[in-house]
Formats: sequence, structure tokens, C-alpha cells
Amino acid sequence: MGGEFRALGWVCRHPGWVLVPLALGWAVLRFGLVPVGYTLAGLALALAVWGRAHPDSFDRWAAPWLRTFKRRWWDYIGRRWSGVLVDCELTRDNRRTGALMVPRVDRVRAVTPSIDTVRVRMVRGQDMRTWTDQAEALAHALGVERVAVTKHRPGRLHLVIEREMPFTSPLPAPEIPASVEDVNLRALDIGDDEFGQPMTVPVIGGSQVLFAAASGAGKSGAMWGMHRAMGPMIREGLVRVRMIDLKGGTETEMGRDLFHRRAIDMDAAIDLLREAVEDMQATQRRMNELKLRRVEVSPEFPLDFIPIDELAMLTAYGDRSQVREALRLLAVIMTQGRSSLFTVAGFVQEPSKDIVEVRELFTTRVCLGVTAASHVDMVLGEGARDRGALADEIPLDEEHSGIGFRMDKGSRLPRRLRIGYTTDADVAELNKSFAPRPHLVSVPTPAEGVA
Repeated sequence: MGGEFRALGWVCRHPGWVLVPLALGWAVLRFGLVPVGYTLAGLALALAVWGRAHPDSFDRWAAPWLRTFKRRWWDYIGRRWSGVLVDCELTRDNRRTGALMVPRVDRVRAVTPSIDTVRVRMVRGQDMRTWTDQAEALAHALGVERVAVTKHRPGRLHLVIEREMPFTSPLPAPEIPASVEDVNLRALDIGDDEFGQPMTVPVIGGSQVLFAAASGAGKSGAMWGMHRAMGPMIREGLVRVRMIDLKGGTETEMGRDLFHRRAIDMDAAIDLLREAVEDMQATQRRMNELKLRRVEVSPEFPLDFIPIDELAMLTAYGDRSQVREALRLLAVIMTQGRSSLFTVAGFVQEPSKDIVEVRELFTTRVCLGVTAASHVDMVLGEGARDRGALADEIPLDEEHSGIGFRMDKGSRLPRRLRIGYTTDADVAELNKSFAPRPHLVSVPTPAEGVA
């Protein structure tokens, strides 16, 4: 193809490089150079003030666009890009003409400071294996932490480029609020995100929470972090915790005084869920009598919080009849519990639909370090990994425990996070200081299966 036609094709793919100069030229001719210069300077100043005055909204809306523009036209273009690919043996020579064929960048998205997603058009004769074999060399050539390669469609692939690790050390356990008034059940603070903002999860308003993580990736930190963030309300009886720990109770033994009910085997778990459904239906009848559509957390209407440590033991690996009953009870609670203040939090290693049939009923989902790339999309939604949620690339060691991703509700883009690390001493402190007051505790009967 002639050079003039290649240039025309480039302009058609990137019309802004022609339209913007034309618009500026027209504005200068129409209004003069000085007014246009002042306007551009004002826009730059407004962006700077916005970034300093309200960095959260700036990072959500303006920064991704500016960051994408800079990296697209500085890091992934021209001789720098072609030189990197030549060094990594990701180019080919045209056998007929001898011309160097360089894979072309179709699109760049830099939605977070630490991750770029680059869509590349491969040259003929390449396949995905060509790139995966050279991923480590490409990361070193680009000077980044990690490069992951995923298929987009035939002839095109996604490079997920992790520039840096935003969390260099573990975070401490979340602070326990000083009083009931300081507890925000719509945003329990259990860690930080990559922008330095609090990482929060809701437990009212119809939110059912799912944490997926491999063993040792930080599930226990998430579970105890939620309890710490609700500590004063647990002590005052405004939150009743019905704990299901089907690992024999080893994880939750240190905090057993916090729980309204605790089940450590399958029979007890079924009894606990059945009792929760009965209490929920009783609450619904009271609401009907009082003509209330929904209620706020109060001594009369406490929040019933049902954390399930290792959800798969309840929904897949038990006796088939018990599993079916557990799934039925969970579905009733999760579909009807919004107005009557019943919330489920599930913690699971294997998030597939076969293991967690009620997965779609969880409205808030967090994916920590997992063992398979497919788990990421199972938890966060289709395409989440292609957009940068590299949860399967997180090392499964203590140094990286608690690191993961969730989807930002505003932009629907993945946001990296880290959950605070809760030690045994932190759990013991919580259990000692925030157990429900004696006059608020109801004594369970043996039939309720309480450990």
C-alpha cells in the first residue's frame, strides 16, 4: 500500500489529530490568538484546581483520560514501541518485500495509575503463544512489573501491563469505630484502594457480599475486618452475627463471644439458616402489622449478619439433600432480606456456578488472589480480567495477602484494593471488648446447633 493511503488510514483511525488542530486554527482566525491562549490556559488551570480540590472525582473521570492519552502517544507508539517489540522478537519480516512488520496498537486504556490495557493487532504468522512465551521479556523491556496476555478476538489480543505494585507492605487491621454513631453499615471500611481511598463494603440496602480468594489470600482479614467495623453495633445488639464456620470452628473460635449463633457442622448450619428464615418471616409480619415497607437498624429491628466461612462446604460438598436445603434457605434470605435487614457474606475459594449456585444473588463482589484466570470473570463479571483485574497473577504469599480487585460502580472498571491484616491479637481484642452485652444475649438451645 502506498504511503499516502497508509497516512489516510491512520487519519481515519485517529481523526482527533486533524480535527483538533483545525478547530484551534479556526478559533485563532475567528477570535484571535490571545483569547484562545487564555481559554486553553484556563482549562489547564481548571484541571489542576479540580485535581487538588477533589482528587477522588478527578481520579475517576479526568485522570484516566489524561493518563490514557499520555501513554498511548508516548509509550506505545513509534520507534519506542517498535524497538521494544524488535528486541523481544515480536516482529516479523515480510518475505516478499523484506519490510519489517510491527504489531499495531489499536487501543490503550490506562484506567488506573498502575495498570494499562493495550489492544494489539498481531502480524500474520503470530499467535497468542508467541506473545505469552515472550511476556516476561516484554515486561523487562517495558520496565514494568508484569505483562499478562489474553485473547480479544482472532488476530487481536489484550496486553494487561502492570506498571507497579501500589501496596508495598501489609495494611494494619481496620480501626474499630469509637461509637455506634461512627459505624456506617453502608460503607464498612476494611482496607484501602490503589488511590489511597477507603475500601468499603455495604451490609444493608440489599447488599449480599461475596469474597473469592485462594487459601491464604486474605479471606479471614476481610471477614474479621467487617466485624471490627461493626464492633460497637455488635456490642449494643444492633447487629446480630449468625456465624457459619464449616472448617470445624478453628477460624472463629477466638471470636465466638461475638456471635448470636455459631454453626460448625452441616446439620447445625441448616438449623441456623432455617432459624434465620423463621426470624426474617417474623420480622416481615411485624412490618406488615406496622405498615412499614422497610426499617432502619434499631434495637427492635437489628441487622442480622450471616457470614459463611468456606461457602463451598455449604453449597456443594455436603450431602446432596442438605446442600439443596441450604441453597433453598440461602436463596430465600438473599432475595427477601433487604427490607427486613438480613445480609449474607460468603467466603469461597472456588467461585464457579457449580460450586456456588446462588452466585448471581451476591450484589457486592471482591476477588482477591485466585488460582485461575477464569475465576476473575466468574466473580467480577465478563471481561473484568481483560480490563486489568489480574487477580490470578497475585502471588499467594503473606507479603501479598489481602490484595485484590473489585469493580468500581461508577465507571465499571476494576479497582485494586488491599484488605487490612487482622492478627490473632486483634481478634482477641475485638472478642473481649465488643461481645454483645449480657442482657442482649439470648441463650441458644442445643437443638440450634451452636458450638
